[in-house]
Amino acid sequence: MDLIIRNAQVFDGTGSPPSYSDVAVDGGMIVAVGSALSGTADREIDARGLSLMPGIIDSHTHYDAQITWDPSLSPSSSLGVTSVLIGNCGFTIAPCRTTDQDLIMHNLTQVEGMSIEVLQSGINWNFESFPDYLDSLEAGGMIANVAAFMGHSSIRTFVMGQAAVERAANDAELAEMQRIVEQGMAAGAIGFATSTAPQHNGHNGIPMPSRLADERELEALVSAMGKAGNGIFMLTKGRQTEISFLEQLADVSNRPVMIAALLHNSTQPDDTFNDLAAIGAARARGRELWGQVSCCPLTNDFTFKSAYPLEGLAAWKPAMRVKGDALKSLLMDPTFRQQVVDELAIPGVRLFNNEWHKLELIEASDPKNRVLEGITVDVLAANAGKQPLDWILDFAVSENLESLFTAVLLNSDQEAVGRMICDPNASVALSDAGAHLTFFCDAGFGLHLMGHWSRDLEVLALEQAVHELTAKPAAIFRIPKRGTIDVGYHADLLLFDPNTVARGPKRRVHDLPGGAARLTTDAVGIYGTWVNGVQIANERGIIDAKARPGHLLREFAH
Repeated sequence: MDLIIRNAQVFDGTGSPPSYSDVAVDGGMIVAVGSALSGTADREIDARGLSLMPGIIDSHTHYDAQITWDPSLSPSSSLGVTSVLIGNCGFTIAPCRTTDQDLIMHNLTQVEGMSIEVLQSGINWNFESFPDYLDSLEAGGMIANVAAFMGHSSIRTFVMGQAAVERAANDAELAEMQRIVEQGMAAGAIGFATSTAPQHNGHNGIPMPSRLADERELEALVSAMGKAGNGIFMLTKGRQTEISFLEQLADVSNRPVMIAALLHNSTQPDDTFNDLAAIGAARARGRELWGQVSCCPLTNDFTFKSAYPLEGLAAWKPAMRVKGDALKSLLMDPTFRQQVVDELAIPGVRLFNNEWHKLELIEASDPKNRVLEGITVDVLAANAGKQPLDWILDFAVSENLESLFTAVLLNSDQEAVGRMICDPNASVALSDAGAHLTFFCDAGFGLHLMGHWSRDLEVLALEQAVHELTAKPAAIFRIPKRGTIDVGYHADLLLFDPNTVARGPKRRVHDLPGGAARLTTDAVGIYGTWVNGVQIANERGIIDAKARPGHLLREFAH
């Protein structure tokens, strides 16, 4: 026997109340669960006073690029996560022709807030097709389990070239995309992912390729995904994409549809609940739809070199096409400013909704301005006698666009978020781990759900929170033998203190290729994480960043 964890309060993942049990592990599998198990093991842990649960399954990450240089999947692997799904929103790096590598990287720089220098020095381009990419990942190994979506934008670029951002596909192009999707599913993709969200723009503010697809294209590709009877369709939904159309896709493909990103907008407070109700109605008709929600407030650190909160605005597009002095000149242009002000005055669902009290200066580059740090933009503007947009742009330009701001964009209403995470049609996820590295870090979303929402606010019982993070996503995404503590299941385990478990405060580190910065967070109250029976983390974080016990997940239930 490799391991016995004794006397733990066991949350098995099913949502059942906990029991006090021992859990025995051998050969990476759970071989016994019960009280006072007989026998001995190479290692025994007395977990009295602690709780044991299945490892967290993070179903919405963007580690597609990072995993090629960092198989430790930092920081998720230090935050209780034992399985991740990559390729969400369709923002992948495979398939990719050698001639398109620069474009793919520049698109990721824009849409996922990644440094072009980091991507250029970090990505190991030892693949072209999606099956080759999976083989490359498997050969390199990984600390946690990984499943990969095929990405619509990469497939479109591979087949259509420049036309991918100009028009819908013709019949020949559509047939080739269908072939690639079927090939990817045969190689072990978990499904097919795309985005129609207006904030998802690539290089120079040009819409990501998937946004040019018409409904005919989406139906053809989702049908190709489901042709062999498996696969999950994952979509980040723009306002123009109707739930009724997604129900139709679930019907024609006979496959589940995961709809992201359902975040609460306080200026349009009913929209997310209307979407969840429509999803529930579709489920009642026998179509498996899910709404992907977040348990975290969506915050974003940014400078005006790349003002992500504003990039969903049509009026902001010119600012995404210029840099340096040209960008500063544009930001000072009264006509440009007025167009932004006019668009912000129109109610809508977007990242930033004209709520200047939710923007704060957190780091001024000029020492004389440090006294303004920690003050919200509405107050700073009022004190200066200016409109908020004028104040923030004047200030940013005066500091050579180095000023660092933070914005609380969505999910700021705790009562509303509590209702969302408890909705039977919702799945809690949306960490975006691996992307937006300089903007925010929600990789610890699972610990936040357990600590803040379950223990502190008592919005849901801890066994329900554990279920939401483990057995439920395993069932939705058809991941076999994971997400539950039971005999015959893989030993993906998390040992924690329910009285202290939480995510720590965000902090900035410089550990990306070339020493570039990213935001990270530390776990609180975690005492051990095991992947396939191998301990990867303890109370101090990752034990060995070179450990590779994770599996590339290629086989899924129907």
